[in-house]
Amino acid sequence: MAKIAVIGGTGHLGKGIARRLAKAGHDVTIGSRSAERAAALGAEMGGIAGATNEEAAAGKDIVIVAVPYDSQGSTLKQIAPHVGDAIVVDTTVPLKPPKVMRVQLPDAGSAAIEAQGHLGEGIRLVTAFHNVSAHNLDSEGPVECDILVFGDDVPARNAVVEMVASMGLRGLSGGALVNSAAAEALTSILIYMNKTYQADGAGIRFTRLANAPAIP
Repeated sequence: MAKIAVIGGTGHLGKGIARRLAKAGHDVTIGSRSAERAAALGAEMGGIAGATNEEAAAGKDIVIVAVPYDSQGSTLKQIAPHVGDAIVVDTTVPLKPPKVMRVQLPDAGSAAIEAQGHLGEGIRLVTAFHNVSAHNLDSEGPVECDILVFGDDVPARNAVVEMVASMGLRGLSGGALVNSAAAEALTSILIYMNKTYQADGAGIRFTRLANAPAIP
């Protein structure tokens, strides 16, 4: 099992990711701007460790960043000196309230490309978890959607696909980091679908992938 930090682990998405990772047997640390808040939530979730973002990011195999778009840059720059050779998994979607049902990709092309700039050279960046409902993740039930994983570092991308599988989800490689733009854009469409069809966390499932991992 891996040593994994969830930066922004006190938020809705981070909490769901941390809960499923801990249930899978990983050594999980919740990172937050407030170590006290992280520790309190970790205790509430059954003894998960809590720390500041910088402390949580140090000495890990995988560092997952689950923060809002307006906090992405500052958070990634904050942890970059501490992650070492860990795989950094950025979950950021460039949502710009109040028009969250409209695709608004940044000038760089995607939040993923912006993340690469914030982290700097030499950090193993992967993106994932763009299209999954936070409240569905933070539940005991199955999550009926695929988790697309993007990155130029193929071994890192494959390691994250395996991590997703350990959480009881189906991870699928979505290819190069630039392809993350497609998943980021889909989030606004899913928000629209949820409102229009009164859905409870709509997701995306890929069909007829004969050689893909089985759906859990």
